[in-house]
Amino acid sequence: MSRTGPRHPALLSAAGLAAFLGLWEALVRTGVLPAAWVPAPSAVPGAFLRELQDGIWFTAVGDSLSHYTTGVIAGSLLGIAVGTAAALLPRFDAAQAWVARLLRPIPPLAWIPFALIWFGASETAAAFIIGIGVFWLNYFATQAAVRAVDPGLVELAAAFGQGGFFRCLWKVVLPAASPGILSGVRAGLGQGWMAVVAAELFGIPGIGQRMTEAAGVLATDVLVLYMLTIALLYGLTDLVFEAVTQRVLAWTRP
Repeated sequence: MSRTGPRHPALLSAAGLAAFLGLWEALVRTGVLPAAWVPAPSAVPGAFLRELQDGIWFTAVGDSLSHYTTGVIAGSLLGIAVGTAAALLPRFDAAQAWVARLLRPIPPLAWIPFALIWFGASETAAAFIIGIGVFWLNYFATQAAVRAVDPGLVELAAAFGQGGFFRCLWKVVLPAASPGILSGVRAGLGQGWMAVVAAELFGIPGIGQRMTEAAGVLATDVLVLYMLTIALLYGLTDLVFEAVTQRVLAWTRP
């Protein structure tokens, strides 16, 4: 069997997307899919223009970006810090191991009632929910990456005068572990977008709240619009982070 890839993958991808949208449109127009349940793709641009003209789209996206940014930054920094400490400090690792095993299986959405009790329907509540999911991804990725650092690098650094816990951590361990750490950050960026809508379904302003409002009046075209908005925001976030990562990790490539 030939392992040669397609000659024009971009064209094939575009053709596949066009076929999917065409089939979707045809199913709605022929009544196979009820228009009240699923909007035709051609209805979504009109919904976008209405939301844009009313200023609703910018407001919803701005609110969600604020929650997302706060939650992702806080969750990533805490996850990296705790994961690094757990990998390098055996006593700390032993003390926190069972706490992590107890809390890790609890999904971020299970914390929504507590977030609303503690913080109310606020940006802090949304950021808290987002941050929890992001924290665990970064915690485990960082812990594994730091533990995988070659001990010989640490010994070599000490031989060249880079000994001492914090100096070695900053100059040797974290740079060596950075590919794994950044992989965790990238996964957290995606997790954050999956959590942001759920965090806003309970009255917190943002895309999730707007989707709840649209569902209440069966505005399925608006629902699809904001689903696509989330997909676009995630794609842009991932694209930018990938470009940044390639520059940061340029030293790892021959």
